[in-house]
Amino acid sequence: MDIGLVGLGKMGGNMRERLRRAGHTVVGYDRNPEVSDVDSLADLVEALPSPKVVWVMVPAGDPTRETVAALRDLLGEGDVVVDGGNSRWTDDLEHAETLAEGGVGFVDCGVSGGVWGLENGYALMAGGSAEDVAKVQPAFDALKPEGEFGWVHAGRVGAGHFSKMVHNGIEYALMQSYAEGFELLEKVDMVDNVTEVFRSWREGTVIRSWLLDLLVAALDDDEGLAGIRGYADDSGEGRWTVEAAIENAVPAPAISAALFARFVSRQDESPAMKAVAAMRNQFGGHAVQASAPPGGDVGEDSAPS
Repeated sequence: MDIGLVGLGKMGGNMRERLRRAGHTVVGYDRNPEVSDVDSLADLVEALPSPKVVWVMVPAGDPTRETVAALRDLLGEGDVVVDGGNSRWTDDLEHAETLAEGGVGFVDCGVSGGVWGLENGYALMAGGSAEDVAKVQPAFDALKPEGEFGWVHAGRVGAGHFSKMVHNGIEYALMQSYAEGFELLEKVDMVDNVTEVFRSWREGTVIRSWLLDLLVAALDDDEGLAGIRGYADDSGEGRWTVEAAIENAVPAPAISAALFARFVSRQDESPAMKAVAAMRNQFGGHAVQASAPPGGDVGEDSAPS
């Protein structure tokens, strides 16, 4: 098939290459002329036969909105726009309505795979009508991993990004569990080789996963992770997952805790924990520490709490 691809960064550039390896014709546009195949979005659209399929891989929010608005004016009846970025699912409904004014279809597609996707394939979660999805299907087939899994038509417009949002929320909780286990193993004076413990879990255990494989690779590169600052950002999808859980009265304590743990990581010293220490000192006479003592204060501080 012929397909246009807007945004040729780490993900988009590799997706262009994987599509081409599968025999598809890809016209790519990026603001960086060094990686772009054409000089403008209009040139990209002009180069495609009808019905035209344009896949957008730009940052969520205003960059995606602006790109969709521009494509609305350039495309026509029967064409399809795919948003493969990390847009919030509520934005998908607005994009679909905007494009529908010109008879242009819309498919939202959550994409997972990161920098490994070129070789391993991308997990794809699509939302949209069956007719619009069918126009993009050859690209989905080329981008997905080999085998039975890795691709789903999740439902109507918005379903793809909603599914990817929940996927990322689960990812937060899994990563936090591995991270807390790592800290506990490192803390006790009992385990001689934490890296090898994690490596042993890669086969035969119920907690084996690709995330575990990646953690072991990181520990092989930097045992103890001494060269990495304990700061974790969030892309927004963890927040959206928690908000959706609240809106739908779905308990999500693990995902919520993992999100808040990332907020804690951005504090050099926690004001909240200062307040907790101060209150414990006031009501129970608990010692206030200028710095945390080795091993904590459990056992030495037995006053009621």
